[in-house]
Amino acid sequence: MESLRHMLPSASALIAFEAAGRHGSFTRAGEELGMSQAAVSLAVKGLEETLRVRLFHRRHRRVVLTEAGARFHADVALGLGTIRKSAEELRALGTEQHVTLSASTAFASFWMLPRLAQFRQDLPEIDLRIQTSDRDLDIAAEDIPLGVRSGVIGGFFAYNAEVLAPERIQPVASPAYVHAQGLPESASALARHRLIHLEEPYRPCTDWGDWFASVGLPRPSRASGLLINDYVLVVQAVMGGQGIALGWTHLTDRLVESGLLVAVDDHVLETATPFQLVWPRDRVLTPSAEQVRDWLLDQRDT
Repeated sequence: MESLRHMLPSASALIAFEAAGRHGSFTRAGEELGMSQAAVSLAVKGLEETLRVRLFHRRHRRVVLTEAGARFHADVALGLGTIRKSAEELRALGTEQHVTLSASTAFASFWMLPRLAQFRQDLPEIDLRIQTSDRDLDIAAEDIPLGVRSGVIGGFFAYNAEVLAPERIQPVASPAYVHAQGLPESASALARHRLIHLEEPYRPCTDWGDWFASVGLPRPSRASGLLINDYVLVVQAVMGGQGIALGWTHLTDRLVESGLLVAVDDHVLETATPFQLVWPRDRVLTPSAEQVRDWLLDQRDT
């Protein structure tokens, strides 16, 4: 079989042929490519001689693709278009400086925002854009390079994934609430306090029933509790002394350390669905996105 290298002349001949077929003119093709009309004509003639077929009918001041030329032009245009798109994407890899991270509002508020100053210090040239939504976005479809998701290890089949934080849950309250109501003496006593429930509308979510089941107790009644569908509002309600809520430790540990919240029971429930940093398997991360990914993973112990 004759090799493609010997079957076709240089790539410049194909580029000249594609432009000429698109414009129907050697002159206009030459203007687009920065070549003379004669150079375009010569390149097309060489291509015709190599392929042993006429590609154009030469008319007065214009050229028209032959049947064979039209068929070949469609394939060449498609191939060059694919190469151009790939080349543009590769070139963008080295120049794009903004990176989007998809995450819940709670993660953005309580995990990412306290670390932003350090991020800017470590990666000052990168513009980090945090995109939050009520439900988890399909980051591949949305052309977002990085996302934070909760799920079992190995469960993100279309994505690479690294554990960012385990799901550990411990009840928390404000110092004012503890001062007024006292610390629960036991888990069963905790059930008699005013509990704040997160009613997550879109994402699967561990709840008070799961926490009490992990200590061998039945699900508590919601009759005297407070139901909120946004975790940021849950934390704000707790800090306002409205009751006791479940604290996801990767989000609330800093608030506990600063004295804004108090852990009211020693039992910590750890589930099999850690929070993971994910990115599509079928795409190459830009150098900037790689830097952000590595920086986020370096924050796991801070």
